[in-house]
Amino acid sequence: MSDADHNSERDRDREDLPEDESEWHEVLTDEEYRVLREQGTEPKFTGEFVDKHDDGVYRCAGCGNVLFDSETKFDDATSGWPSFFDVTEEDAVELRRDDSHGMNRVEVVCAECGGHLGHVFEDGPDPTGKRYCINSVALDFDPEE
Repeated sequence: MSDADHNSERDRDREDLPEDESEWHEVLTDEEYRVLREQGTEPKFTGEFVDKHDDGVYRCAGCGNVLFDSETKFDDATSGWPSFFDVTEEDAVELRRDDSHGMNRVEVVCAECGGHLGHVFEDGPDPTGKRYCINSVALDFDPEE
């Protein structure tokens, strides 16, 4: 699938979200599918948004749901993934208990399409004290105009 085709798929209406995993395979890249649909994690410090400091909003790569604003992004030199201290809207994401890999964590998923985004931790900066540790591949970035 070309980049143009891939991006046009993302512009679809929320009602037109894929209905099954075979349809998700058609609209996501292999790496997006692995992270968003199979709860994968990209390697530390490899994501395109780790060091991004431009103004704009971050959307779910699966459905386009607005998740984070660049004003809430902060540098976390140790995590290796883009980190945010808050979401754009409380109902933009859902939080789920994640006891996988012998750890007790809180998974962050897109409230629109259920895509795995990353995890949230209680060791972030003020004003929330939260650190949303998010896979770059699970995000698209829209620069501020």
